[in-house]
Amino acid sequence: MEIEKPCILVIHGPNLNLLGKREPNVYGKLTLNEINDKLIAKAEKLGIRLEFLQSNYEGAIVDGIQQADGRFAGIVINAAAFTHYSIAIRDALAAVSVPAIEVHLSNIYKREQFRHHSVISAVVHGQISGFGADSYLLALEAIAGIIGGES
Repeated sequence: MEIEKPCILVIHGPNLNLLGKREPNVYGKLTLNEINDKLIAKAEKLGIRLEFLQSNYEGAIVDGIQQADGRFAGIVINAAAFTHYSIAIRDALAAVSVPAIEVHLSNIYKREQFRHHSVISAVVHGQISGFGADSYLLALEAIAGIIGGES
């Protein structure tokens, strides 16, 4: 009997479906599907499974987070623009017992002032930003460590 691998929910927020086309000098040239493929390969090495949610709608992301309790071992979230003002996403992350890592492709602290503040950072285990697609891979390693009992 095969033991089921823990599953991580990867959430991609608004406009991330345009990766590869949208400001490649800021966000890189990889598409969202290419990033997801890299994540799947990394997850296999880490012995975990992934499910993906991409939405341009705040409520869909809130629903995904709320449904994570008891279903997912962890969350990797790039809330994109919602990072800076969505109290609803922040409150959803705070309400569930699932550990989460916040991800950003760009270094939000080297960008416009309004991007320097994250309303979700206070309720996640950590934040990784500025490494392009590797930010997601680093977050996957971090969440695997958290759910595996490492900190």
